Amino acid sequence: MKVSSPQFKAKVVTALADPHLRDALGQSRKGFVNGRGALVAGLPEFEQLRDQARDVKNHVLAHLDYYLERFEAQVTAAGGQVHWAADAGDAPQVILGFCQRGGARTITKGKSMVSEEVGLNETLEAEGYQVIETDLGEYIIQLADEPPSHIIAPAIHKTRAQVAELFEAAHGGPRKTTVGELVTEARLVLRDKYFKADVGITGGNYLVAETGSSVIVTNEGNGDLTQTLARVHVVTSGIERIVPSLEDVSLFQRLLARSGTGQETETYTTFSTGPRRPGDPDGPDEYHVVLVDNGRSKMLGGKFQDMLRCIRCGACMNHCPVYGAVGGHAYGWVYPGPMGSVLTPLFVGLDSTYDLPNACTLNGRCQTVCPVRIPLPELLRELRHRQSQAGLRPRAETRALQAWRFVAERPRLYRAANRLAARALKAAGGSQGRLARLPFGEAWSGLRDLPAPEGQTFIEMWHAQKRR
Repeated sequence: MKVSSPQFKAKVVTALADPHLRDALGQSRKGFVNGRGALVAGLPEFEQLRDQARDVKNHVLAHLDYYLERFEAQVTAAGGQVHWAADAGDAPQVILGFCQRGGARTITKGKSMVSEEVGLNETLEAEGYQVIETDLGEYIIQLADEPPSHIIAPAIHKTRAQVAELFEAAHGGPRKTTVGELVTEARLVLRDKYFKADVGITGGNYLVAETGSSVIVTNEGNGDLTQTLARVHVVTSGIERIVPSLEDVSLFQRLLARSGTGQETETYTTFSTGPRRPGDPDGPDEYHVVLVDNGRSKMLGGKFQDMLRCIRCGACMNHCPVYGAVGGHAYGWVYPGPMGSVLTPLFVGLDSTYDLPNACTLNGRCQTVCPVRIPLPELLRELRHRQSQAGLRPRAETRALQAWRFVAERPRLYRAANRLAARALKAAGGSQGRLARLPFGEAWSGLRDLPAPEGQTFIEMWHAQKRR
């Protein structure tokens, strides 16, 4: 997927002016946030489960080489193969090899963010393969020729009317109007694709070192059909998705759906262990797992290792006020929201993703809801620090910070400046007490008014309160 993060500010302006996007995000956000809140409140041990999940992930990351080797040994024992992809260029070439050797023409895909990360579809389609996304959200955005805007709800930015328009253009009329009709239409179109597919590609929510199993968690049956009906099943996953045992899968399952979609559990949790064995009624003839590094190993042992605990639930973006206002496409790469604001600079470079860490308000909601307690605000601050060290901050911003530091290090000057600013802004607010235009902050005040200060500094109000 092409990186367009340098256009973040321009994309934000477009997103804020899009009424369809605003409606779509508003509706979906209510369901995710309210659903999570209700289910978490009904599970007294939820915080304890978060601690356990964090500790399991930390243990795995501290011994990742051991668990990866054990997983590979178990996959091989079950008749499958593990393939190692060092970067985004290796993974598509490995999978392309499976397709070429098997004489494949049609490929079905379940949802896989790693395949988006490595640009898999583009590579396969350039070689003449027909690639069909079978997850409903992924299928919708494939028709729209757009990237996902959310890691668990790829088409979250689309309204029902927009989906109906896409289906009418792709499938022919008459146009469907209800959710049920649209889902049925997608099922009828996709069903035949599963039986024609030579290769089925899925992601992997968990890779179980104990058994060599890959696990996918979905709310649709497309994942099962993709991996059982094709002759070749390919799993694409990051190296950090390992868990030690099946018992650990049950731990993470109690957190994943509650955190991401506001469900007690997803509709389907499917375990795959190797290819079809003699006597099995169905299943693939070949089973391959492609493990992608692509910068992950460089995060081990450093300040960003905590980010490798991420289980891709999407809770951080569901609760992020910035994502909720601009959607996922503004972030310009595979991973949007708070987790994307950390991962994208690490994967594609600080210089081309300058705005992402700086767009965050550091309100901390993402860390509050993260099921594995990733300190996202702390990681974003670290990225800002590294940008500053690398000389990437605009000169005007650097000079402004230097001026602020000069004043802040001199308490008397700082308090005098505060008094002057408080009184000037109160006067500018007039009788309504609001500032329609904020000096040096036109981009912010262009969309909202700023409540004017009351005319006193915090210290002045504090002393007045003490006297009362």
